[in-house]
Amino acid sequence: MSILLFDLPNIRRQLLPFTYTRCIGDIRVGIMTIREKWAFYFKSEISTANDPFSNAQYTRSTYLKGDLLVNSSICPTSQLFQEINELKNGQKLLAGPVLIAVRLANKFDQLTNEIESLFPDYQVLVTKANFRQISSPPSIFQHNGEQIRADFELMTKSRNSQKVTDPHTIVYGEENLFLEEGVTVKASIINASDGPVYLGKNSVIHEGSIIKGPFSLGESAHINMGAKMKGDNTIGPYCKVGGEVSNCVFFGYSNKGHDGFLGNSVIGEWCNLGADTNSSNLKNNYSKVKIWDYPSEQYLPTSLQFCGLLMGDHSKSGINTMFNTGTVVGVSANVFGAGFPPKFIPSFSWGGADGFTTFDKEKAFEAAKAMMGRRKVPLTD
Repeated sequence: MSILLFDLPNIRRQLLPFTYTRCIGDIRVGIMTIREKWAFYFKSEISTANDPFSNAQYTRSTYLKGDLLVNSSICPTSQLFQEINELKNGQKLLAGPVLIAVRLANKFDQLTNEIESLFPDYQVLVTKANFRQISSPPSIFQHNGEQIRADFELMTKSRNSQKVTDPHTIVYGEENLFLEEGVTVKASIINASDGPVYLGKNSVIHEGSIIKGPFSLGESAHINMGAKMKGDNTIGPYCKVGGEVSNCVFFGYSNKGHDGFLGNSVIGEWCNLGADTNSSNLKNNYSKVKIWDYPSEQYLPTSLQFCGLLMGDHSKSGINTMFNTGTVVGVSANVFGAGFPPKFIPSFSWGGADGFTTFDKEKAFEAAKAMMGRRKVPLTD
């Protein structure tokens, strides 16, 4: 039996620009990615049915009897896992019209993008579990604090934390603090009273930092000197982040090394925010934020009063860049210059408030190769 995550094409489009370069299951929310969460529950490797670079086409040619297909946009809970794990061949689990999971009754030669309409003769079971679906870019930061709490409980149960040995670090709520091996903390304040704080393997919190939970710091990531982490933040593996950060998710390998405010935002991988980059997360008239919607190619209203920057992989901002409330930046964009750039910046854009040209593809690859090389990660085909 194989366990595979499948992407629903409409959800995949709604999650752009982050799903230009990854399957939905590889989105980080909380401490882990969605794929890692399911792997933790199943105690098994989780494969992906979709090719992330072919508009959610299903690339496996054969799915075998007993294979378990799970909706990649769903974050697991104990009850939901139990319901899915107990599915028999020829049964599917739904929540209203949403297909949660299906266990194949027979060999299946080809899935299609209309996966929700497949398996019409399968027995329908309706979930009784409460669960969280990641179906839009803002939902990543909206549910991040909740997911940090859930992941923390899973990952630290029956395990012993390393100790904070620095005499100049103050810890509140020590029972909600967990350090993996190799963590370094110096002369900082960590407040885990209102939510857990998880510090991943070989991560570093530099002098003068203030950390408030819920908070997650990934493997080998750094919180720079004097940083203020104000709660509900995930700093993914190998990131380096400073300044004032509130309710944000950095997927991994990205930098915000200097001062500047970032709130209610999602930053992909291999991004770099230049010194004193700031993002507004609240409109001056306190009205609901509109953001760019990729499927309809227009700005659509959200129910959110707080929404900052949504930046796809490999994008960069220059020194003193100012992002307006609800700005969406695609993949491999380079944003710089005075004034506010547009609230939607397409992929491979080069410029700012005064206008954009196209970022030459070969130069974009050169920049990606250089940044990745600094972390000893090769740029593959």
